[in-house]
Formats: sequence, structure tokens, C-alpha cells
Amino acid sequence: MNTAKQFDQIVKTCFELFSKKAVDYGTAWRILRISSLTDQIYIKAQRIRSIQEKGMTKVDEGIVPEFIGIINYSAMALIQLEIGETDSFEGMISEEKATKLYQKYIHNAKTLMLNKNHDYGEAWRNMRVESLTDIILMKLLRIKQIEDNKGSTLVSEGLDANYYDIINYAVFAMIKLTL
Repeated sequence: MNTAKQFDQIVKTCFELFSKKAVDYGTAWRILRISSLTDQIYIKAQRIRSIQEKGMTKVDEGIVPEFIGIINYSAMALIQLEIGETDSFEGMISEEKATKLYQKYIHNAKTLMLNKNHDYGEAWRNMRVESLTDIILMKLLRIKQIEDNKGSTLVSEGLDANYYDIINYAVFAMIKLTL
């Protein structure tokens, strides 16, 4: 099992969707505040947990598309943290710039994942997808608390570290579900 290659396979699918939506919608997501992106990710993670608990869906979309959404919205949040949100059409960025920034943050997430996998010995492979979902939800609650504290932390990692972890836990879940 080559985690780096599996990571690349998963994020390729996510990037393709991100790129296609950039063509369809441009970068309209740039209008979203960080807290709104956090809430979008939360909705997706909560839906995954609900499906896991109920064992069925009434909307014809399963868990995998929700994990893709979590990865893509987390990348958008990291972009917004770097360049700030906008409240005008003039603040939109090109599809090319958006995809380059997306790739930058996914690369950073992969580097972090590889370093942590080295230290933890790929412990995630023995975890359940339900546990990965719960950890994502916990990270989101941490992010919400940091946002409520206006970004201030005493001893904890900041928003970006939590978004990176969310990306990686969602990738792990997709590896377990699809590869």
C-alpha cells in the first residue's frame, strides 16, 4: 500500500471536480467568509455521520461525494485564509489562480500527511471510517471555537492546521471507501 499514490488518486478526483466547478461557477465561493466555509464542511460531515448511523439515504448522493466536498471546501478555506474573502465581483480570482492555490494547499496537506504517517506508523489504516468522520467533526468544532475567539488560541494550533487535518482525514476515509 503506497499512501502517497493513494492520496494522489483521491485528490485527483477532488481536483477534477473543483476545476470543473470553477469553469461552471467561476470563483463565486470567494464571497464566503471562513465561518461560512466551516459551516459548509460541518453540514457535509454531519450528513456523513447521519448516513452512517441510519444506514441509508433519501437523497441519491452517498458518502463519497460528501468527503470530496469536505476536501474541496477545506482547500477553499485555506485559500481564503491566505488571500481573504471578498464582498465584490472585483475580488474574484481567475480559475487559473484558484486551481494553483488549490494545488499548493493540497501539496501542503500531503507533505503533512506523509510526515505524520512516518511518526504514527499509518495508524489510520486500522481506524473505522466512522471514527474518521467523528474526528473531522471534532476538528470542525475546534475551528468554530477558534473562530468564535476571533482566531485567538492560547496553546492550540490555528485554523489552518485544523483544515489540513480535515483534508487528510477525509482522504483517509476515501481511501478506505474507494481503493
